[in-house]
Amino acid sequence: MEFDLLGADARHAYKLLAGLVTPRPIAWVTTIDEEGRINAAPFSFFNLLGTRPPILGFAPGDKEPGIPKDTARNIRRSGEFVVNLVDEANAEAMNATSAEWEFGISEISLVGLDTIPSTNVAPPRIASAPVALECREWSTIEIGRNRLVIGLIERVHTREGVLDPETLLVRPGHFAPIGRMEVPSGYCRTRDRFDMVRPESDR
Repeated sequence: MEFDLLGADARHAYKLLAGLVTPRPIAWVTTIDEEGRINAAPFSFFNLLGTRPPILGFAPGDKEPGIPKDTARNIRRSGEFVVNLVDEANAEAMNATSAEWEFGISEISLVGLDTIPSTNVAPPRIASAPVALECREWSTIEIGRNRLVIGLIERVHTREGVLDPETLLVRPGHFAPIGRMEVPSGYCRTRDRFDMVRPESDR
């Protein structure tokens, strides 16, 4: 099958790409609005983009054409956010915060999540998240009706036991992130893993 995403099949782009480009990590983003209310929302158009400097990117999209989601609006105002990573234990709570609410409604309060103060930014971390990345907005790029937020990662927080304190490598069996799969409701666990040693070049 072949699809022309810039032509006749443009209307199918989300269904095709969000279903095929998988698994995707999930950014559970916390921000604060002008009234001090905490917003939490998940985004699976997300990934690490580089380490020198350490940056990540996620695409929050719009509520309606031209109307940014609360997360993008809050980041544009304050320039600060936290990306909390989602493991199996937090899957249901993350999903509950994905509902569309009116601006100003705190998903943290609705779902009953606990938070922990961040070190460098005002938005707090989700207490139950295994990993949290404190970020400042580097840039927000608008391409058509897409909005890409690029964040500079200032601080990394991990739950006790996730990392080996000597090597700083993830300890197998101590970090169980979930991934986004086919739309509209597919997710995956990451328990079934394998190693492949990177080959050395002959040159």
